Amino acid sequence: MVRGGAELADEVGFEQVTVSALARRFDVTVASLYSQVKNSHELRVRIALLALEELADRAAVALAGRAGKDALSALGNVYRDYAREHPGRYAATQLRLTPEEAARSAGGRHSLMTRAVLRGYDLVEPDQTHAVRLLGSVFHGFVSLEAGGGFSHSAPESGESWSRALDALDSLLRNWPAPTAV
Repeated sequence: MVRGGAELADEVGFEQVTVSALARRFDVTVASLYSQVKNSHELRVRIALLALEELADRAAVALAGRAGKDALSALGNVYRDYAREHPGRYAATQLRLTPEEAARSAGGRHSLMTRAVLRGYDLVEPDQTHAVRLLGSVFHGFVSLEAGGGFSHSAPESGESWSRALDALDSLLRNWPAPTAV
């Protein structure tokens, strides 16, 4: 049922996924699905947990044996490729989870893998946390703008901009600025 919901999310958009829509997709009664899930929110949470797990599994494979810019690019490309292949599931990864749901998710794996990438850049706390947030912001921001067509109306191609963004992130991480006095 959750995989069916994830496929539906990829087809119609994550926000359109409801128990009723899933019942129509499988030509079953809504009541039969309520025996497996209590409401549409729970279904969306389960899709988010699935998507986070799938994304973490892909990232783990892509990062194996890589370091530095190679690892940074591999991680970024996993996010971008997943979002392009599974737009509804990628949107699900952005669902705000309760602390209990987050504890059951692969979110911790994502953080650990991002921190593993950053070990190649010799960052210590709190700079490592700032860098984790920066990478997440750039990856998600670029992917979201690209998915929404934000780069489709001008040259150069978005792939070239993506490559340049990864180069810039690598340069920034290698030359991380010292904190300024506030």
